[in-house]
Amino acid sequence: MKKIILIFFLFLGFSSAKAQGLLSERSKYTKQDTLRGSITPERIWWDLTYYHLDVEVKPDDKFISGKNTIKYTVLKENQTLQVDLQAPLSITKVTQDGKELKVIHDGNAHFVKLIKKQEIGNKESIVVYYEGNPKEAIRAPWDGGFSWKKDKNGKHFVATSCQGLGASVWWPCKDHMYDEVENMRISVTVPKNLMDISNGRLESVVDNGTTKTYNWYVNNPINNYGVNVNIGDYAHFSEVFKGEKGDLDMDYYVLKYNLEKAKEHFKDAPKMMKAFEHWFGPYPFYEDGFKLVEVPYLGMEHQSSVTYGNKYKKGYLGRDLSGTGWGLKFDFIIIHESGHEWFANNITNKDIADMWIHESFTNYSENLFLDYYYGKKAASEYVIGTRKAIENKATIIGTYNVNKEGSGDMYYKGGNLLHTLRQLVNNDEKWRMILRKMNKVFYHQTVTTQQIESFLSKETSMDLTPFFNQYLRDIRIPTLEYSIKNNTLSYRWTNVVDGFEMPLRIFIDDEPKWIYPASEKKELPLSSQQKQQFEVDKNFYVEVENNLKK
Repeated sequence: MKKIILIFFLFLGFSSAKAQGLLSERSKYTKQDTLRGSITPERIWWDLTYYHLDVEVKPDDKFISGKNTIKYTVLKENQTLQVDLQAPLSITKVTQDGKELKVIHDGNAHFVKLIKKQEIGNKESIVVYYEGNPKEAIRAPWDGGFSWKKDKNGKHFVATSCQGLGASVWWPCKDHMYDEVENMRISVTVPKNLMDISNGRLESVVDNGTTKTYNWYVNNPINNYGVNVNIGDYAHFSEVFKGEKGDLDMDYYVLKYNLEKAKEHFKDAPKMMKAFEHWFGPYPFYEDGFKLVEVPYLGMEHQSSVTYGNKYKKGYLGRDLSGTGWGLKFDFIIIHESGHEWFANNITNKDIADMWIHESFTNYSENLFLDYYYGKKAASEYVIGTRKAIENKATIIGTYNVNKEGSGDMYYKGGNLLHTLRQLVNNDEKWRMILRKMNKVFYHQTVTTQQIESFLSKETSMDLTPFFNQYLRDIRIPTLEYSIKNNTLSYRWTNVVDGFEMPLRIFIDDEPKWIYPASEKKELPLSSQQKQQFEVDKNFYVEVENNLKK
């Protein structure tokens, strides 16, 4: 998201759209949008298998240079390959088998003209050399790029973040979510008095004299925006978590003067791991371990290298975004960004228009963390409390093939739609098994909304098509109109899509009861002995109006 939840800026006086820029409403898209957001003919013919990103970072000059070795398998014959890199960075040359190749530049898309015949099934590689002063993030992670900061001791404190904007803002790659690399190496050369922390496991550190090169290896598929560079004067501590798949290394890198503070505050990390393995199944990247890395911005869900900048406070920078008090029981960034390891890094959307798969489930993971440690009532109060941030001005699903995600409601509305779905399942253990099975069935895969909808419909034994059409593709809140007259409850759904007939749990004189509304009015006889006090279960994200006329 990863990005951090954009809608949070409602609490700071900004709309989510203004906070992110990427969410600005547009009705027209450019050729560059299509080249960035679609599976072009120059992308589809080759299957990405391996990267070796080798880059030197010069913080004094805010300059980077290096190369990326891209290995791939030929799926269809083609002699043109698309590589993405955003200005002001520039490609200096591209080679295959040592021969320099012609490159046609079209904005941020670069079309490499291959000399060697690309035969189906062959395994090939190119090397892309590049350099420049990359885009500087003005307010990371929302605008993306390099954060060039300094710590309290005046030492360089540098990090990357690029969700939405794309990894090609700082390194050349196949910058589309549909095709994840199978594994990769990341080599980062930095001034010798600093460390680089990236994804995966540290293989070696090479002393070059005035610089050091940190070599990291990622042994799992990884999406491009999950790749990161974090440079600072770090201290390191670690622990071993006894997890569902055995021993999991959990490593923490923090600025040296924050070491003791972090050792206490980061106790939320193993708590998170215990709760999320319970709800979602084993951590998806045991081979690469789990890292929490301090950065000069709020934080992001970089795979196996989750970044942290919540200033060692509970909640979101010390605030409870639900307004219930429960949000101060945990460090929001540790819990939310780590939840993305299951939803974004394990299960990844193919098109950014389906970003709700990342953000809705991860927003909901905050609820489940509370459920695990504080109970179902606390979790429900938390997620219900976040509804005040839902805007319902645009749909959660974005526009396909142009790198356009949906509205910021993918966070809180998405979390509430999943909380509502839990009520419909009405069996907490079954719901937990569905979430665990989801992470198993789609393990290390890129997926579409349709795949997730079909899976949930099958596993819940319900046709959820109208449910998802209502909450993902419509901005209206389902409204139950009702009236009680002459010992009869009359009710129906309004503000709903065709076929929306979601059951609803209600209370008559505090006694729970299920009703099955539709667009047509239905009636339920009531006992004359009852007080006939009526209430809809607040765990359902709906509105209620007592105005139904006979």
